[in-house]
Amino acid sequence: MITIDARNLSLKEVHQVLKLERQPHGSFTELLPLEPLTNQEQQELDKIRQTFDSYYAEEKITEGQVKFLFLAPLLWLSGFYQTSIKITLEENIADILIEDENTLIKGRMDILAVNNTVQKTSPSFWILVIEAKNSSVEALEGLPQLLTYAYKSLDNQKSVWGLTTNGLRYQFVYLQQGNQPTYQLLPELNLLDAERSLQLVQVLKAICKIQYTPKAS
Repeated sequence: MITIDARNLSLKEVHQVLKLERQPHGSFTELLPLEPLTNQEQQELDKIRQTFDSYYAEEKITEGQVKFLFLAPLLWLSGFYQTSIKITLEENIADILIEDENTLIKGRMDILAVNNTVQKTSPSFWILVIEAKNSSVEALEGLPQLLTYAYKSLDNQKSVWGLTTNGLRYQFVYLQQGNQPTYQLLPELNLLDAERSLQLVQVLKAICKIQYTPKAS
């Protein structure tokens, strides 16, 4: 039996081992109902953007700062801090056993938002899986890890959203179960771009409102 840390997987290995197939790039508006932000939400977003700009201008922003100073406020602004949603940090994923490859994958996700209203006898519904990097690392470098972590949720639900970010760039991915699991990359969003940062919060708000959809038995 071969044991692999998810951090050491390349994108090619993720495709091969997990049998994940990449679909053509998707569109946010095809997958999510995006609502306009209120003036107050835009003002709060401006504060987050200004804070990032000041840090980014001075030095590299660490992974911890990305999570605490920017992801946490963005999740709050988008409605994730409510009793119906449970947010966990640095959560170990359940082992992924690939029998035909004789491979066991282990890993630890940075942030996981889970529907907290599902009955305890039912599997947890993962709303959003987040992989964070420091500002000197491209957001896409977290994609192999993110896909591995998010893939595990497809045991119990039809689809899940993932996000890999370095604080500046935000790469969303949408995974779906099927005869062969698939994923789509969505247009990259940018916190320092006024229009794309508005869409970032719109997307997070829409994901936050997704209802539980269990995998068909």
